[in-house]
Parts: sequence; structure tokens; C-alpha cells
Amino acid sequence: MGWKTLDDMDLAGKRVLLRVDINVPVENGIVTDATRITRIAPTVADILAKGGRPVLIAHFGRPKGKTVPDLSLRVCLAALEAAFGRKVILAETLEEAEGRPQDADTSDIVLLENVRFHAGEEANDPAFAQRLAALGDIYCNDAFSAAHRAHASTEAIAKLLPSCAGRLMQAELTALEAALSNPKRPVGAVVGGAKVSTKLDLLMNLVAKLDVLVIGGGMANTFLAAQGAQMGSSLQEADLHDTAIDILARAKEAGCRVILPVDGRVAREFKAGADYEMVALNAQTVLEQDQMVLDAGDASTSDIVDAFAELNTLIWNGPLGAFEIAPFDIATMKAAAAAARHTQAGDLVTVAGGGDTVAALNLAGAADKFTYISTAGGAFLEWMEGKDLPGVAALMD
Repeated sequence: MGWKTLDDMDLAGKRVLLRVDINVPVENGIVTDATRITRIAPTVADILAKGGRPVLIAHFGRPKGKTVPDLSLRVCLAALEAAFGRKVILAETLEEAEGRPQDADTSDIVLLENVRFHAGEEANDPAFAQRLAALGDIYCNDAFSAAHRAHASTEAIAKLLPSCAGRLMQAELTALEAALSNPKRPVGAVVGGAKVSTKLDLLMNLVAKLDVLVIGGGMANTFLAAQGAQMGSSLQEADLHDTAIDILARAKEAGCRVILPVDGRVAREFKAGADYEMVALNAQTVLEQDQMVLDAGDASTSDIVDAFAELNTLIWNGPLGAFEIAPFDIATMKAAAAAARHTQAGDLVTVAGGGDTVAALNLAGAADKFTYISTAGGAFLEWMEGKDLPGVAALMD
């Protein structure tokens, strides 16, 4: 693996600087979704069980190097204490943290105030990293979702202290390596969403590594239009037609089978409950000017479900249609349910990530049946694009 875990570290009596991502949604001063907090609880519990003293480093929002009271981590204290079952003390300034005695009460967990209040964080400033490192004996990164950022608390600090991955980071890296670096073949992916332009690097990287690539959502319209289809008012990117053809050519050369929609739910208005008709989709398709494809059709969904039955590994990023509004959620729901069934039967390893993806799989009731669901967003995408993540690379140095 090239990186250490908590199992490789002697934590007894040590201060453990734990980088976490608790950038959670808040309304009226209350955390509305504590998922990111509950997912770091196992790491905190392990550190405490091994005799370590956790000192949490986290960001919240984008204060851009200035103290912004509305972006204080104080709002997270109640949710943190509920998740950990321990008192959490907020060190409101770095000076306050530096002034705490090294043998402070081990029953308490210390949380440093928003690390992005300091300009040195996003600048990856070595001097700021030194100040952070002086607060601990060991560095543990449990924030894979911030690992694509070369910041002081994710990259520079890892070179100053004995370093390891936390349990969430460990699970994320293990799942991603199993899905793409060393997968059980055949391996496939679902890549959906609105635009090809946002996932160019992803598609270019995947076609060289996959056996099957399912392209869905609005981006499928661009591929169909590139082949000659007239897509009416469907979302598509005319300036990327040549790129789409290039991706298909690369896939063919690499032996990757691309599955595009062969039919779709076509409507004349974008709203829940809109009337639609099932229309065949191919290079000869001619939609009227006010018609738009909002979901993959039944035949397309059958093609996807059949492909899943032949795979041993599946990566999922992006929906197959406008899943937020019925009836244009049908393809995503049916495909997600099929992937979940194969996973539960032990026939398929499924790894999914991305905000819309997680929302769609939750809506389908499939998320908890997948092998692994990443909440990392940008870091998940950049890993899948084949890019080096500074926060991960630092743990491997």
C-alpha cells in the first residue's frame, strides 16, 4: 500500500494531530447532516483506545485566510461530542492551543479552530506547518476528501511528523485501489451527469483501464449528437463533439466496450410528472426543437443491467438521467437496484462517489448495499482521473 495505518503506530501517551473533514451542512446554528462527523468516530475511538490524545484539525467553509466568526467550528461541537461520547474543547486560537500543557486531561478531545482562518494553510506554508506540527507527536490524516489539496494541514505537516492514515482514509484508499488500481476483472464504470466537460479527464483515464463503460445522463446526449443525432433541446455540448468521437476511438482501441443509451424518455418540459414518450436513440435520431431527453429508456436500462451481471467490479459516478424528478429517475433507480442486488449476492464489488451519485443511490435505497460509498467529492474524482493526490502522496513519502 505504501502508507501506514494506526495499526503501525505506537500512540500511547502521544498527542495525535488528526486531520479530519467536518465541513458539514448547518442551518440556524444546527448541524443538519452529521455523516462526515460520524464517519471519523472510529478513528478517534481507536486513538483513544491506544492511549493517544486526539487533537483535531479541520476546515469549515472558505474564509480565505481570515477569521470569519460565522465559519467557526464551534457550531460542530455538539455533534462531535454526540459522535465521540466525550467532551470536545475548542482551542479558539493557535496560541491557545500552543499554551495547553502537553499532559492535559486525556479524557478531553481538542479541536483547533478553523485551520483556514490562517493564510498559511492554503498557501501550504512551511512555517505554519511547523507551528501545527509542534502541537503533536504523530500526524494522522483521516480527510481523504481534502487530500487533493496541497495545504499545510494535508501535505506539508505529513513530512514533519511520523504519519499515517486514519480509518476513514484507510477504507477510502483500500476501496479505490480495489476498484481501479488492482480490480477483479471484468471491471466497469457508470459515468453520468450533465456535462462531458466536467469529466473529460475521468473518461480519458477510464477508457484505458475498463472493460465496460456506461455513459449516461446529459453527457450521453453529447456523444449521440457527435455521431449525428439531432437532439432537439436536450442538454449537450456541441463544442465537444470531436472530443466525444476521440473518446469512443480510444475506448475501441483499448478494448473497452462503451454502452450509450439506445432509447430515452423524451419530454417537452423539465418538470416533475411531465408527459414523455419513449424514443429510440441512435445516429439517425431527429428530435423536434422543443424535445429533450431526460432519462435513459427501458431498453437502455436493460443493456446496463445485463452488463452488470457480467462484471466483477463496478465504479459509479453520476446519474443516468434527471433523477431528482420523477419519472426521469427510473433508469437510475433500476440500475442502482440491480448493482445493489449483485453486491449483496457477493458477485460484484461496487464503489461509488460524488455528490449527485450518493444522493441518487440513497434515493434508490441502494447506498447501504454498495461495497463502499465515498463522500470525498473532488478527491474521489481526481483519484479516478489518475491524478496524484498531495495528501495521499505525503503519507507515502
